[in-house]
Amino acid sequence: MQSQKSKLLLACGLLVMMSVVGCEQEPSEATMPASEAAMTSGDEGLAVRVVPDEAAQRVDVFVGDDLFTAYLYTDTLTVLKKPVLWPIVSASGAAVTRSFPLDPKPGERTDHPHHIGYWLNYGDVNKLDFWNNSDAIPAERADEMGTIRHREVTRAEGGAARGELDVTMDWLKPDGTPILREDTRFVFHAMDDARIIDRITTLTALDEAVAFNDNKEGMLGLRLTRALEMPTDEPITLTDASGMATEVPVLNNDGVTGHYRNSEGIEGYPDVWGKRARWLTLSGVVDGKPVTLALLDHPQNVGYPTYWHARDYGLFAANPLGQAVFSEGAETLNFSLDAGAATTFRHRLVVFEGEAASDAVEAQYDDFVGEGTGM
Repeated sequence: MQSQKSKLLLACGLLVMMSVVGCEQEPSEATMPASEAAMTSGDEGLAVRVVPDEAAQRVDVFVGDDLFTAYLYTDTLTVLKKPVLWPIVSASGAAVTRSFPLDPKPGERTDHPHHIGYWLNYGDVNKLDFWNNSDAIPAERADEMGTIRHREVTRAEGGAARGELDVTMDWLKPDGTPILREDTRFVFHAMDDARIIDRITTLTALDEAVAFNDNKEGMLGLRLTRALEMPTDEPITLTDASGMATEVPVLNNDGVTGHYRNSEGIEGYPDVWGKRARWLTLSGVVDGKPVTLALLDHPQNVGYPTYWHARDYGLFAANPLGQAVFSEGAETLNFSLDAGAATTFRHRLVVFEGEAASDAVEAQYDDFVGEGTGM
């Protein structure tokens, strides 16, 4: 049982975090590039605006007047050990990502504070763990953890139904030495019945060879709202109305509606976990609104078709590099880059309105693969 003092300290910490992340505010045209201001003033509806806010350490992405997502890279939140996209909001306004730990909501799980929004990292990079790092890691394990730090926004451009954001990050050792440079392009698409995020990430080894040793914890991850989990009878810890962690021995599964399906016709959990597939979907009902999330792999990616590290508690991840774990030792990859070498990962996330049939997902897959996506 927490003391009253510790509860107050935790509550204060949450308030600080929420004040840093802030509420999404509509930027004035005076703060936008002239070309972007002109586009938004003459093209409402599905106009996509990509709005950097260096002071707040974020880039907001709007469709019309509505927030679609935000690229967060603040270094004042100790829980945030890598840049993330958070939240992600569907075309009908349903937030599909978990709010904890940035803005805890009643009824959400409080596990895995490193699962925030939509991110890319890995659990064993030259023996450093970039996946599990958060402010929950004890001090004695700090020298085992890697951190990804935003370096700069190199391009931010809006347009009709499409926006782009190019960023550079550094993958750092505990002493601050960079071992990888990451150059990522996000492409944001807006349609009446879907929102799409393409992520094209190039990782370049710097002054030393970099080994991505086979590991379960990776690589492209989403942590989703409670409604997109699978029902469970196991006791768990949830946030209460005050944002405090509360043990729940008997779980209420009302409104918990998640269901997995992959490109190979396999459905349900745990059946999809640890299987290779070109794409995986997770469907459910969020705030009364049916949605389907589809995460698409690309044939040019290392380890294609990817293995899926998809869990019933809301973790939805593609891991092409942890092959020994998922194949029970039948395959081994241990992917590596020589100093100066690079590799590119290409993925598409589609948030459909309603239940998306397999042919709709295949159409998106064909479109994504046919675009010749690259940096």
